Amino acid sequence: TLLRPSFSSLPIQFMQFRDRAKMNHNFYFDTGAGLCLLLNEKYVADSNVLSAKRKPLVTQAEGMVGRLQMRLTVVKEVKLGPYRFYNVPTYLYQDDYNVINYPFAGGLIGNELLRRFNMTINYGQREIHLLPNHRFNEEFDYAYTGLGMYFIDGRVMIEDVIKNSPGEKAGFMVGDEIMAVGNNVSKNVQQYKSMLLTPGQRIKVIIQRDNKLLEMHLRTGSIL
Repeated sequence: TLLRPSFSSLPIQFMQFRDRAKMNHNFYFDTGAGLCLLLNEKYVADSNVLSAKRKPLVTQAEGMVGRLQMRLTVVKEVKLGPYRFYNVPTYLYQDDYNVINYPFAGGLIGNELLRRFNMTINYGQREIHLLPNHRFNEEFDYAYTGLGMYFIDGRVMIEDVIKNSPGEKAGFMVGDEIMAVGNNVSKNVQQYKSMLLTPGQRIKVIIQRDNKLLEMHLRTGSIL
């Protein structure tokens, strides 16, 4: 499949998506963004594109300016060229500094979508060639814990706990050190996060708090 986007520092593609309404807008291609889709909150408010029946959940993400609280929801359908994706996890970003350059662009397409293609970008011809690869039909990540988990000075630490989230309900607190998730004691934060990607699962987590080891049980939520 051949796309013909405009190019600035990042490729920009005119793209269609559908939720409460069907919309077309410019979106940046950002292979460095570890997400599927990001929408500017002002664009969401102005277009009224998202269903009012679905309440987005608060989460924390790592951005260019540090850790940011965003909202997390799903979009019913995203169309990229002839390819359609359904129930796409979507971050809603309060872009106070207009990094996304709204209203010219409404957001960005991240690597959790783009990695499903073998992609060749021809800057000279302003073309993007897409070929679906073996990841194309992989399921999206709908799990939600409300925990901000980071690797700091050799330790895996809880740096944020969203109010009313599964993490708070399980009793986690900011400053807890994760010692194990299930039977995994690797202190590898990416492995720990990967073990929490199944909505509805109940998993044992060992933490250290005030020099005491505690056994917690976390049931992951879902953004669907």
